[in-house]
Amino acid sequence: MTTMNLPLVSTCSAEGCSYNHDHDCHAAAITITGATSACGTYVDEAAKAGVDATGQVGACHRSDCVHNSALECGAESVEIGAGADVADCLTYSAAG
Repeated sequence: MTTMNLPLVSTCSAEGCSYNHDHDCHAAAITITGATSACGTYVDEAAKAGVDATGQVGACHRSDCVHNSALECGAESVEIGAGADVADCLTYSAAG
C-alpha cells in the first residue's frame, strides 16, 4: 500500500485537536489505537499543526475491525469524532 492509497480522514469533529482545522484533519497520517479505536495522533494544543493536505490513516491497531488487514485500514475513508474518547475512529466496525 502506498501513501497514495491510504484512507482519507473524511471529517474530524474532535474539538481542541491541533490537527483539526474547521473539521478537516491536517495530520500527514494518523494512527488508530487501543480498545476504543482512539485517534493516537490527537493533540490537545492551542497551536495549529499539520500539513496543507487532508489527513490519512497511516496505521490501525484494531485488528478486530472489518476494515483492517495486516494492521492497515482498508476503508475508503474514516470519520473521527467523540466516542469513548474525545477522538475515536467512528468508522470502526467489529469483524463478524
